[in-house]
Formats: sequence, structure tokens, C-alpha cells
Amino acid sequence: MFSFAVFISGNGSNLQAIISATQSGAIDGKICCVLSNKKESYGLVRAQEANIPCIVIEHQNFKSREEFDNAIVQSLKEYTPDLIVLAGFMRILTPVFIRPYLGKIMNIHPSLLPKYPGLNTHQKVIDNEDAQHGVTVHFVDENLDSGPICAQSSMQVKSKDIEELKKSIHELEHKLYPKVIQDFAKGNLKLKKEN
Repeated sequence: MFSFAVFISGNGSNLQAIISATQSGAIDGKICCVLSNKKESYGLVRAQEANIPCIVIEHQNFKSREEFDNAIVQSLKEYTPDLIVLAGFMRILTPVFIRPYLGKIMNIHPSLLPKYPGLNTHQKVIDNEDAQHGVTVHFVDENLDSGPICAQSSMQVKSKDIEELKKSIHELEHKLYPKVIQDFAKGNLKLKKEN
């Protein structure tokens, strides 16, 4: 059976959408574990309520990003996930983690990449008076928010209120991410290896 790990750092609203999709059969697979770099993440509560194993590895306990990433690699050996789903995981991963899982790590980003990689995407949309905003699911590579795009979903910007924008973007994320995970599970989505 297809199984995948979900990495979080906070509230876990995308995690909840993904849990619901596995429970309804919209994702034909199961979450083998939820990993957080913060023990106070509310997403851990969501995982526990769904009887999903949780791993907490706090990044501040490590001297370097590479040591932290190596600890994650070691912790996942028990679960052997087919895919790693980054759902609000607020850490930049190093090649120590990315290389063993290349083509098996996905991230969701709140902009229409390649526009606005990094943080504060909603504010950038407002500041630039963009007519369109959206979300991107992409494969993770060794550069920030630059991996091959799996899917995007867009919307018209109708408000300059940042909280309203965030809410609308979350709704897009919650619909798109489970669909892309299911595409991967079915073998319809693969990272093309460069020659």
C-alpha cells in the first residue's frame, strides 16, 4: 500500500485536509507518520487524533542543518515512506535529506511559482497589485521553491486584506494538495531524471 510521511511545523490545516482525503478514499494510501520540528505544533494533535505515529525532532537541538536533516533521515528508516509531503514545514532542507529522497519530496507554496519564492507571498501580491494569486505544488530540489512544478491553482485577488487572502489560499491548498498526492500514488506523476 502507498504510504507517505507529512512534515509540519505549525497548525497543520493542510495535514487535516490530507488526513480527511485518506479517510474518504480520495487518497488511495495512508500517512505512515507525521514529523514536526516543533513539539507545540497543533498538527501533532490532529495526527494523534487520527492515530498516526508522530515524530518530533527539534532543529534547535542540532549544531547544523545537516545534522538535523541526518536525524530526520534516520528516523524515517522505520517507516520507509513512498513520498514525503511538506505541509507548512518551515525548514530549508539540505542535500543530506534531499538526495536520498529526490523525486519523492513535495512541497506546497502559497504563490504561483516561479513568482514569489520564499516568505511573505501574500504581502508581495498586495504590494504589486497582482490580479491573480494562487498555490503551487512542486517537487523539492536543492534550491528554494524552485523544483519542477506538479500543479497549480489560481484565483482572482478580490481583497487587499491579508487575512482574507490567506484564508482563500488555504482553501485552494486544501483542495489541490490531496489531488496531487493521489496522482503520485497512482504513478501519474514522476520527477523526470535529467540525463
